[in-house]
Amino acid sequence: MSRDRVLRDRPTVRVLLFDPDGRILLMRGRLPSRPDGPGYWFAVGGGLEPGETLEQAAVRELVEETGFMDVTLGPVVWEREGPLKLADGETVMFRERYLIGRCAGGEPCRDGWDEQERALMDDLCWWTADALAACGETIFPRELPALLPDLLAGRYPAEPMRLTWS
Repeated sequence: MSRDRVLRDRPTVRVLLFDPDGRILLMRGRLPSRPDGPGYWFAVGGGLEPGETLEQAAVRELVEETGFMDVTLGPVVWEREGPLKLADGETVMFRERYLIGRCAGGEPCRDGWDEQERALMDDLCWWTADALAACGETIFPRELPALLPDLLAGRYPAEPMRLTWS
């Protein structure tokens, strides 16, 4: 008789970071469990460290992954969760929360990337809504291009919207 295995939670923050021109900053990288696999675009962020709030983790991740220190954080607009295999082979339940962030823009800095990020991350790029909608590459969450115009217009959901895990 098999028992359902309970996965360890991995609370994760993602920042939908916008510059004054309405562009969003996304990273392109590969899964730790598939370092030779295909890349995809996703929002800056990562796992919360013990005792960190969502906002503290967002600020830390932004500094580490982009070098941007002067960021204004907004509300949590989306939630997404699902299982994902880590580099060590453990499958965890990612529980992502997506915050709005705004900064002055400019060239992101990769000096804060750790060894794993340097190995798995291929690019950081500012995207316009039109370019993102037309890019044809894999983007997570998949709903991002369709939902971006509302975010750019400042139309945020009253409660965080639950997005699909795929």
